[in-house]
Amino acid sequence: MKEIRIHGRGGQGAVTTSEIIVYAAVQDGKYGACFPYFGFEKKGGPVSAFVRIDENKIREKSQVYNPDCIMVIDPTLLNSVDVFVGAKENAILVINTKTIEGIEIPGNITKVAYVDANAASMDIFGKLLPNTIVLGAFVKATNWVSFDKVSEKTQEIWGPKNIEALEFGYNNVVIKEVKGGIIHD
Repeated sequence: MKEIRIHGRGGQGAVTTSEIIVYAAVQDGKYGACFPYFGFEKKGGPVSAFVRIDENKIREKSQVYNPDCIMVIDPTLLNSVDVFVGAKENAILVINTKTIEGIEIPGNITKVAYVDANAASMDIFGKLLPNTIVLGAFVKATNWVSFDKVSEKTQEIWGPKNIEALEFGYNNVVIKEVKGGIIHD
């Protein structure tokens, strides 16, 4: 089973992103489950969404405490939330950031995928809508769901402009291997 924890802020689409991942997994012939955790339940407040993907039926309905992948839609959360807590060995970090310099990567993270989704979303939408770009980076970094199925559901929910954002994230993500907290090219 692959477990994913998505960190964002209220209004950034973390929950809908989790639903798109599950849709793609199911369309790919797998099982999927997702659900949100809203915390303070206000726009701009920290939000987490949890996703499970497996080849077998998923019975567990609890939060994801030990993710195989951590997605960070809003990098300012690194200053207030321990996004790395519980990450499994060989976990993947997918993050919205211009550079990973200065980010302390724990030793159990072995792959970091990053894209400057804030700048790209300003170019594409004229405002901050980074979630679709981070979703594209996730698809490329993990290869756990098909791009076509993610694109199909993204088009249905958010429209054609978001396909441009999804493609940007997929095509422009930088993926680095990490060993013992040290990033390798």
